Amino acid sequence: MPVNLLDLDAEHLARFVAEMGEKPFRAKQLMKWIHQHGESDFAAMTDIAKSFRQKLAEQAVITIPGMLAEQVASDGTHKWLLDVGAANGVEAVFIPEDDRGTLCVSSQVGCALECSFCSTARQGFNRNLSTGEIIGQLWWANHRLSAEAARLGDAVNESGRAVSNVVMMGMGEPLANYDNVVAALRLMLDDNAYGLSRRRVTLSTSGLVPAIDRLREDCPVALAISLHAPNDHIRDQIVPINRKYPLKVLLAACLRYLEKAPRDFITFEYIMLAGINDQPEHARELAQLVRDVPCKFNLIPFNPFPDSGYNRSGRDAILVFRDILIDAGYVVTVRKVRGDDIDAACGQLAGKVQDRTRRKEKAAAGIQNINFVGREKHA
Repeated sequence: MPVNLLDLDAEHLARFVAEMGEKPFRAKQLMKWIHQHGESDFAAMTDIAKSFRQKLAEQAVITIPGMLAEQVASDGTHKWLLDVGAANGVEAVFIPEDDRGTLCVSSQVGCALECSFCSTARQGFNRNLSTGEIIGQLWWANHRLSAEAARLGDAVNESGRAVSNVVMMGMGEPLANYDNVVAALRLMLDDNAYGLSRRRVTLSTSGLVPAIDRLREDCPVALAISLHAPNDHIRDQIVPINRKYPLKVLLAACLRYLEKAPRDFITFEYIMLAGINDQPEHARELAQLVRDVPCKFNLIPFNPFPDSGYNRSGRDAILVFRDILIDAGYVVTVRKVRGDDIDAACGQLAGKVQDRTRRKEKAAAGIQNINFVGREKHA
C-alpha cells in the first residue's frame, strides 16, 4: 500500500527515502516540495531526478484532506470542513490579524473528554487524526490562502505563506493523540517544512498530566491550559478530566513544563459562563490558586450553541473579573469573539462526526444535574 508522505516527519521521511536507495538530501528536497511549495504531484517536482520521481509514484502518495465546505465570516475568519473519510469531517479555522495569521487546528474527529461547554464534546468521538490529517490542515490553509492572496494581489507574511501562527485548539484533545500530534508539531517547526518558531505554535490541553510531561521532553511548544475554574469543585463539573488530574497535580505539571518551554509563562484559558465561574469571588480565588505559576490569562466569552445549557457572562461581569486579576498582578486579555456568525468561534467547532456513543442524550441529562458531581480519588 502506498505511503502517504504527509504522515512522515523529517526522521521518518529520511528513513523512507534511504530505504528506496536514495541519498539523504533527497528527503529534504521532497519535504520542501510538499510543505513549502504545497506540491502534491511528484511529476511537478522538477529538481528531483526522474528515476526517483518514478519510484515515488509507485510507492508513495501525497493525500491531502479534501474540502467539504468553506465559510468566510464577516470579520474575515475562514472555516473549512475537511473530509477525513467514513462520512466524517473536521474543522480548521483561520483568523486573520494585522500582524499575524493564526490557524486553529483539530487533532481528533470529535472529542472524548466531555467538557460540558464545548460543542465538539457533544458530538461524540470517532477516532484520532493521522499526522497527515493534522498537518494537512496547515498545508491546505497555506495553499488556499496563498492562492487567494495572489488572486487579489494581497501580501502574505515574510515566509511567503499565509499562516504565521498555529494553535492546537480545534476539535479534540491534542495530548490524547500524542504521537501523531507531536509528529505534526515537528513538521510545523522544521525549517524544511513550515519553519514556525516554537513560540508561534501553541498546544492547548484540558490537562492530561502525563502527556504534558512527555511533551516537555519531546517537543516543547507554547502551552495553554484549558483551566476554566478556580477550584476543583467547579472544574470537576465542567472539565471532567479534572477528576483524574486535579488542579494541584495539573499546576505542578505546569511548573515542570516551564523548565523547557519556549515562553516563560503558561497561558490559562478561562471560559466565562454566567453564574457558574464568573463571580468576583471566583476571580479572587483564581488569583490565589495560580500564584506560584508564571502565567497570563485569556478570558473567553462563552460562544453559545444549541442546547448548551449555558449563557455567556455579561460584559460588565467579564470586565470586573479581568480587573480583579489585573489588580492581583496578572496579565489578562479578553479574547475577541471571532467567526461566531459561522460557528467558528472557540467552543463551537463540531464538524461532521458519527457519534457512536450516547453522548448527546447523556449530556442533555447532565445539564440538569450540573450542581452535583462526584470526585474520583486521585492515585
